[in-house]
Amino acid sequence: MRAHRLLAAVMARLLSSRFQHILCMILASLAVVAFYYLAGDHENFSSTTRRLFSNTAETGAKLRNSAASDVALKEYHILSMFTKVDQNHGLQEKFKICMKSMVEHASFRGTVNVQGIIIVLSPVSLHSAQQLAAQLVPLVQTMQRHFSAGTSSYFGDSIFFLSVAMHRILPLVILLDLDLKFKTNIRVLFTEFDRFKENAAIGIAYEMQPVYRHALWQYKRENADTPVGEPPPHGFPGFNSGVLLLDLNRLRRSVIYNELLTPAAVELLADLFHFQGHLGDQDFFTLVGVVHPELFHVLSCGWNRQLCTWWRQQGYAAVFDDYFRCNDAVHIYHGNCNTAIPND
Repeated sequence: MRAHRLLAAVMARLLSSRFQHILCMILASLAVVAFYYLAGDHENFSSTTRRLFSNTAETGAKLRNSAASDVALKEYHILSMFTKVDQNHGLQEKFKICMKSMVEHASFRGTVNVQGIIIVLSPVSLHSAQQLAAQLVPLVQTMQRHFSAGTSSYFGDSIFFLSVAMHRILPLVILLDLDLKFKTNIRVLFTEFDRFKENAAIGIAYEMQPVYRHALWQYKRENADTPVGEPPPHGFPGFNSGVLLLDLNRLRRSVIYNELLTPAAVELLADLFHFQGHLGDQDFFTLVGVVHPELFHVLSCGWNRQLCTWWRQQGYAAVFDDYFRCNDAVHIYHGNCNTAIPND
C-alpha cells in the first residue's frame, strides 16, 4: 500500500535525523496523519503496528547500532491511551492540541531516535493483544466492577486500566491524557523521576475537585478524623491520573504494589472504603494512596492544572476553592470534563 510505504519512509528519515525541532514537527504531523488514517479505516493496533514495525525495524536497528558507538542514548517513553476516536470529533481536536503544544515546547539534547508511534484503538491491544489480555483479564474485570460505570462507559474500556500493570511490559514511562496543553518542555517533566523518594514508584498530582470527598462519604462518616477526601495541604484529596509518571523498574520490584494488583486485594480495598467509582485507574491509585502513600511522588499542581469546575455546582461551592486553588506555575493545562483550555 502506498500509504504504508510512505509511513515507513518517513519513519526511517525520522530515525536518522538530528535536527530536534524539525524532527518534532514531522513527528506531530505523522502522528496526526496516522491518527486519522487508522480511525478512518477502522484498523486495530495489532495489524497496523505489525506492518509499521516490520517495515522500520531493520532500518531502525542499524541506525541505533551505529548511533550507540557515537553517543549514549537515553530513551524517553511517552504514552497516551484513547478509544472510540473515530466516533468522537472532540477527542480528535484534543489530540491535535496536545500534540501541537508538546511539539512547540519540546527540546531534547543529543541524538533523538523515534522508534515508533503506537496508536491504540481496540479495547486491549498493546504488544501482543492475546497475551496481554490473558494476563490482565482477572485484574481488569475486578477493577472494572469497582472503578468504572460499566464496560460500555468511556473509562470502562480495558485500556484505561493498563497503567496499573504496565510495569510488566514496558520500561519507565509517562502516561498522558489527550485533553492536555503543554506550556513547558516535556523533558523537564522527566526530571521529576529524580525527585522520587526511595520507595516511590508513581508520580501523580492531586485531584483538584472534591471528587473523593463525595465518593468516600460513607468511609468519612465512619472515620470522622480522617484526612481522606479533604483538601491540601493537610488533607488527602485523592489523585488525578491525567499526568502519570511510572518508574516501572521500581514497580516490578515492589512486593507491596504487586500484591495490591491481585483481584482479592482490589476487592478488599473497595470493601474497606465502601467504594464504587467511575474514573478507572485514578480511583485505584487514590485508594492505594491512602494505605500506602510511600509509593507515590506527588507532582506540583502546575504539572496537571485541572480546569474542570463541575463539582462546584454539585453542593460543594463552599469548599471548592480549597481543592481548586493552585499557586504554582502552570506547566500543563488539563481540560478535563471538556473544559476549554486558555489560549495564552
